[in-house]
Amino acid sequence: MSTRTQTSLEEPDEEPRRRERLPSPVQDETDDDVLLAKLAMRAWCPGQRFDREWLPSGWIAERYGPERMARWLGHAATRTAGGETDIELPALAEEVAAFFAGAARGPVFAPASAADVAAAEQLIGYALPDLLRRVYTEIGDGGFGPDSGLVSLRRGNRRPGDVTDWPSVHTDRAADHDYMPPASWLHLANGGCTMEWQLSLTAVDNPVLLYDADGWVSDWGETPHDGLRHAMPLRRWLSIWANDGQVWDDFLATC
Repeated sequence: MSTRTQTSLEEPDEEPRRRERLPSPVQDETDDDVLLAKLAMRAWCPGQRFDREWLPSGWIAERYGPERMARWLGHAATRTAGGETDIELPALAEEVAAFFAGAARGPVFAPASAADVAAAEQLIGYALPDLLRRVYTEIGDGGFGPDSGLVSLRRGNRRPGDVTDWPSVHTDRAADHDYMPPASWLHLANGGCTMEWQLSLTAVDNPVLLYDADGWVSDWGETPHDGLRHAMPLRRWLSIWANDGQVWDDFLATC
């Protein structure tokens, strides 16, 4: 997938996060088949399934040298387990492509069946938009996409090496608290901290809503709509990611 990565061996950008905040030039894909093909190309490519990917710092140092690894450590998130430190890199970084070179392609979770869709729609109480239904039935039952990746329609999906199941519509609908969003919203993916990407199943064009779960207080007479920070059509949300863009850029461009 060399066309989807940085091709030079230059040092990592000193301010990669600032560069990621530039407005996205991506145009919406108007042809469903073209959009689905692009989504599948990325969703089935290890290392490209999310906006960012974790790589062992030791592997980066061995492959590219300790100075390059140290530069990433200067501005990238890290985690340590078992004495090994991992670094979270942009999915399109050269290191990510090299690390996953030769890895088997394909969906993380098998596509949802018609029965899976019917069961999810019965649980949700609303029909899924045709485009989203095709994403789930033709590409995979979640486990890829913007930010944390799409939730699954069926319960019990688990990635190799994980100790817990992948989030699903069943997980969200089982929650019971005062700050649940409207039933007509479908939780698509987490956006970090208290931010969530929710899909309106009733509004025109099925907008994807950037929702701050802690952005409203019911005791003050506020509703979940007071926690909304941004909205864009589902097609645009998917088009941006399918074309290697950042969905957050659409929001940041309005700030």
